[in-house]
Amino acid sequence: MDITYLATSEGWLYLAIVLDLYSRMVVGWSIDKRMTKELAIGALENAIKRRKPAPGLICHSDRGSQYCSHDYQDLLQKHGFLCSMSRKGECQGNACAETFFYSLKVEWIYGEPLKSRYRMKQEVREYIEVFYNRQRLHSKNGYLSPCDFERVKSSFLLSA
Repeated sequence: MDITYLATSEGWLYLAIVLDLYSRMVVGWSIDKRMTKELAIGALENAIKRRKPAPGLICHSDRGSQYCSHDYQDLLQKHGFLCSMSRKGECQGNACAETFFYSLKVEWIYGEPLKSRYRMKQEVREYIEVFYNRQRLHSKNGYLSPCDFERVKSSFLLSA
């Protein structure tokens, strides 16, 4: 889990994501004008609705105030999730989320004129839900998209 900044013609937007390390699928995300605990909570709640994970799930983030907040920690505890946080100043502890943000910005957003906040939200939704999760190939997944990787692995487990 992590948060990034997105520049628009109307000011900043902040994007929080929940990334499944197994398939590299973005399973939850939230975008807003302010970088608050509600942004991080919204992304996690989105992921919970989408995946319905069992207790014991490890949720890794940095030590940002959003992830350290009592409300965020209460949500983890309510669902029986385990909290994992990078060491202070350890930028490589969340490399997969940072790689996702880099791909979003380089492949999709930058090089274009600054967009309105509304248009940026549309672009982010399209990148995550249409392109990244369903079409973008990942070497870690044997050059399958996250959706295809999960579908192949799921059918393999069901046939075994």
